[in-house]
Amino acid sequence: MQYRRLGRTGIEVSTVCCGTMAMCPHPTYPGHDDRAAIGAVRAALDAGINFFDTAEAYGDGYAEDILGKGLEGRRNEAVIATKVSNSHLREAQMRASCEASLRRLRTDRIDLYQVHWPNHDIPFEETAAVLEKLKDEGKVLHWGVSNFGRRDLPEAIEVSRPESNQVPYSLLWRIIEHDIVPVCVEHDVSVICYSPMAQGMLTGKFGGPEDVPAARKRARYCRDEVIGLAFDVVDELRAVSSEVGEPIPAVALAWVLAQDGVTSVIAGARNAEQVGQNARAGALDLPADAVERLTGATEPLKRALDTNPDMWNEGEDSRYR
Repeated sequence: MQYRRLGRTGIEVSTVCCGTMAMCPHPTYPGHDDRAAIGAVRAALDAGINFFDTAEAYGDGYAEDILGKGLEGRRNEAVIATKVSNSHLREAQMRASCEASLRRLRTDRIDLYQVHWPNHDIPFEETAAVLEKLKDEGKVLHWGVSNFGRRDLPEAIEVSRPESNQVPYSLLWRIIEHDIVPVCVEHDVSVICYSPMAQGMLTGKFGGPEDVPAARKRARYCRDEVIGLAFDVVDELRAVSSEVGEPIPAVALAWVLAQDGVTSVIAGARNAEQVGQNARAGALDLPADAVERLTGATEPLKRALDTNPDMWNEGEDSRYR
């Protein structure tokens, strides 16, 4: 496993972060098992993964609770990142959310507390002031943001620089390269990537558009007009994976980790076997020519999509600003 510094903190986090959204019951991920999920957390630690991402919104606290159970007795081995919902950014609400997350996580501090989405009805100065108070009290060690775009991110940096910005990034979704990554690199804000497997599209388990479950076709790279380009990328990923002798998921994650500004990729897991597959990417350095081939294969899809980083909503419905 490789490790990289989180923002300007002294914390070193694993390049593969264990995501917990799939650890709670969800129609997209059938066959939920609490014991397997808790085992996944412990297997992640054993594999050298020290970074865990969750949120109060995942299962209404369910994922935080599972993570807390999985880390019992091993809390000091982990860097916990959780997120406060954008409807809870007034001081009283954020304090209540923070306390509830601490209880569910069975810990006395949150290593990285992230604003899940911007709230454009609340000045960010107000949000940052509360985050700084929680830091002063020791309940939060560092804070970051998630889903902050071309306007929101610079405004947050101007008010009080976050340590990280969690955004979607994968071979099928390179939109953050336009306006977000350059700002993060300039200000040493860590890019933490979610959906690096494009909700299973980059696992290689779907042979074509007809195999993709309807629930996963909401993503904009699955729209009828571009899904053919997306599967061209999957085909090239499969070929590169075969040539380098590494599993398709590991190659997909390793490509993201080879990009500028990226500190860690969030790879979801529901059991120990999936953790092991994800962890493999943390020790994989793709040959430069493999990285270039995959980047080239994604260019037609990148050009076909606009510059809106919201993977689901288009035009005026975009939640990015």
